Amino acid sequence: MQVVVTWSGGKDSCLALYKAMLETHHISYLLNFTFVDRPSYHGSPELIRAQSQAIGIPLIQKEANWSTYERELKSIIRNVKQLGVQGVVFGDIHLREHRDWIERVCRQSDAQWFFPLWHMDPERTLRDFIDLGFEAIVVSAKAEFFDENWLGRKMDQRLIEDLCNRKKKLSIDLCGEFGEYHTLVTNGPIFKKQIEVLDTDTTLENGYWFLEIRKYRMIEKKNQTGSVADRKFSMMP
Repeated sequence: MQVVVTWSGGKDSCLALYKAMLETHHISYLLNFTFVDRPSYHGSPELIRAQSQAIGIPLIQKEANWSTYERELKSIIRNVKQLGVQGVVFGDIHLREHRDWIERVCRQSDAQWFFPLWHMDPERTLRDFIDLGFEAIVVSAKAEFFDENWLGRKMDQRLIEDLCNRKKKLSIDLCGEFGEYHTLVTNGPIFKKQIEVLDTDTTLENGYWFLEIRKYRMIEKKNQTGSVADRKFSMMP
């Protein structure tokens, strides 16, 4: 089935993309919204476009605000359906209210919906992301729970342990489902190019620490073969 994947640039949407590929879906587009009335929690629109190029899947990037978001999403779904797309993939894990909204939007747009990560254990989700070979860094974090030293940290086993320890003291979701923190994926088994961050700065805005990526570069990777995801990826139109 041809699908589009809603793409934030972070670990959850990336893992949902990966799992959708394993389920033999053909990924026609990544779909990213930039919101004019809120910061870019996962990275600048330019970085999202760089991810699309690094993976090799076309990107639909649309500007919206909260009042126009639903209308714009329905419009895009209708447009891609004319190109043969039948469904939309989402990276939600356990936010029932948001899933209900998504299902309503897709139902009204006559499109199928897919939630590859739904009800996965949060810690298992993080460990799967790492074990599969994906790489990501923390690019924003809620100041209520984290200090600026968390910015730029690589998503690895040590970070997971630190998150688990923090969860014992604070009411946070390990995957950041309630906006506690956000990541930017820079590499992985479905990436043809790696994004290397070269220069950054930190800012504090509206209760969040942000990692401002001022300079980066794209690094060509050697061809990787052997994994299921690589074989599915090579079959995509």
